[in-house]
Amino acid sequence: MTIGITGASGPLGRATAEHLLKAVDPREVVLTTRNPQALADLAARGAQVRRADFTDPGTLGTAFAGVERLLIVSTDAIGARLDQHRTAIAAAAEAGVRHLVYTSVPEPVPANPALVVADHAGTEQALRESGLRWSVLRNNLYAHMQVPVVEQAITSGRLVTNSGAGATAYVTREDCAAVAAAVLTQDGHEDRAYDVTGPRALTAADLVALAAEAGGRDVELVEVDDAASVAGLRAAGLPEEVAQLVTSFGAATRGGFLQAVAPTVADLTGRTPTALAEVVRARL
Repeated sequence: MTIGITGASGPLGRATAEHLLKAVDPREVVLTTRNPQALADLAARGAQVRRADFTDPGTLGTAFAGVERLLIVSTDAIGARLDQHRTAIAAAAEAGVRHLVYTSVPEPVPANPALVVADHAGTEQALRESGLRWSVLRNNLYAHMQVPVVEQAITSGRLVTNSGAGATAYVTREDCAAVAAAVLTQDGHEDRAYDVTGPRALTAADLVALAAEAGGRDVELVEVDDAASVAGLRAAGLPEEVAQLVTSFGAATRGGFLQAVAPTVADLTGRTPTALAEVVRARL
């Protein structure tokens, strides 16, 4: 069986590829990327590396040829990627791919205020309507992205948030990659959506406690509304669109859309999911 990954030169795609190369014959692994040279080391280990650019549909048919199971790693073109994903799904169907796996987000429902939801919800719908077997991996927020938040809290003595009392089940990228590889190499995951989470959901108060422990100092929790969050992030140097995106995830946390904890990592991979505290302690 030939297994493919899109965006394989990106962090999640490459991490998943590493798992696949250990689990199956490398000659049965197809890695697609806009920059094949970036995967020269994996090609040297036996993987097939092909050029695929979601903004250039003509590259997709050749890239997906002969692939039976394909992981579509969502692109980073927020607001524009839905059409890219639809094009990739159609190209995969035409190329004869039988099973598509897609990286989504928790609870991609209209009430969820996270700005990425529309893209992911639309892609999930396109998968269900494609006529192919599908699996959706609803990855929670990455744990490593909280390390700078904790560092800033230690430095300033303040953690500013619009997440209220809401909690987030932060997950490591490595655990997400392990789950993706499991779905790609195992049977029985067709037409299912999985929440991929860390071992517990953490509130802003939990992050404050973690920062205080790691930094050996008191850290104040400062709660703000969404408008103040955007303004503060912009004042800190973030572009408007990034400030809006980060704030929208805080609002999603506040609304309870990121709090569900699922046993997916352990059930599908046999490994214990890594806790955020372990990630923070390893990097600080």
